[in-house]
Amino acid sequence: MLNRRDFLIRSLRGTSLLAVGSVVPQFLVNTARAAEAGKDRVLVVLEMTGGNDGLNTVIPYADDLYHKARPTLRQTKEQVVRVDDHIGLNGGMRGFEKLLQNGQLAIVQGVGYPNPNRSHFESMDIWQSGDLLNKQGTGWIARSVPDLFDKKGNVPVMQVGPQRLPLALQGAASGIVSVDGLNPFRLELGGGNASQRQDQRKLLDDVTQDKRNSGGDLLQFVQRRQTQTFYALDRLQEALRAEGAGSGLNSLNQKLQLVARLIEKELGTRVFYVSIDGFDTHANQGNGHAALLGEIATAVNEFFTHLTANGGHDKRVAFMTFSEFGRRVHENGSKGTDHGSGSCLFVAGPGVKGGPVGKHPSLKDLDDGDLRYHTDFRSVYATLLDDWLGCKSETVLGAKMPKLDLIRKA
Repeated sequence: MLNRRDFLIRSLRGTSLLAVGSVVPQFLVNTARAAEAGKDRVLVVLEMTGGNDGLNTVIPYADDLYHKARPTLRQTKEQVVRVDDHIGLNGGMRGFEKLLQNGQLAIVQGVGYPNPNRSHFESMDIWQSGDLLNKQGTGWIARSVPDLFDKKGNVPVMQVGPQRLPLALQGAASGIVSVDGLNPFRLELGGGNASQRQDQRKLLDDVTQDKRNSGGDLLQFVQRRQTQTFYALDRLQEALRAEGAGSGLNSLNQKLQLVARLIEKELGTRVFYVSIDGFDTHANQGNGHAALLGEIATAVNEFFTHLTANGGHDKRVAFMTFSEFGRRVHENGSKGTDHGSGSCLFVAGPGVKGGPVGKHPSLKDLDDGDLRYHTDFRSVYATLLDDWLGCKSETVLGAKMPKLDLIRKA
């Protein structure tokens, strides 16, 4: 069993549940205004790995140039999910029809960044760091963690899936966990049996209530946070066990259904991160791409349907998609598309202003064969950070970005 001295040493050396580092002063600043667990807004981020073909996701079906550029991959006005007289969603995305009709699906067009990089790894790092020069070495979500803690010492950010922790979630001193189907989240602090866990709880309570540290100093604050975080992690472990997280998370739908059930349990997690692979469509793109988009649309629809039917939690959840780049305008000789730039993304939920955001990039004015971007992806991040999560986007992104009209007024 850990004794009091060993526990404090581990705490101050940053090897226990809550590392003591440069983040702690920000905790002190934010504690007074932190929200209660289960009451604040939640963001779910979906990474579409491989470089999604935006031109066959949001389709300018009324433009003859589109049909000329995509002789085998093109979709007609009869095939698309119609948005307006000019654009429609890929026909595989019928699952988005309900969100679209309810005005809860924002279609952000022409998304990108200056001097686009067509390398999967480098461009993904730019998107995940929120840094065009890719010098930060930390993720944009990780840097928002200090603003995401609540009064009960929640776990602010969770990745759901077997992938290693993405750059977007790297760099936080604490507050991020990863859950996968083969090795579900395991609380690690000393022993693991029931008796040891009871001893750990008692020890943490004793440390927090120690009258010899009653001056309200930083150490006392950290001790209190240790206890809160322990209980938050313990509740999370129990919730995952109850939800059968170890039985497998093979599909996007399984991942999102687990996320929905965890949101309902009001554990206080503010950001969930999931991913789906397969968007590097160099050959025979048509049916496979439509199926992937269909999997996303169906899973997202069922996710919000579940939240609506189980306590109305959908009202405090927003969902965002992204991919590292788009594809070339003209299809290649293998009935696929090659790496390009200028694409689209979706933001969904009852708190979102639905419909197209920005114009579809012109097919007459290309950037070396690619769609030109007009909306910096960091503006999407800034909008969601400031107007949805209540974080300080300028601090997170290191720049003041123009915001988009994405969020409904309360």
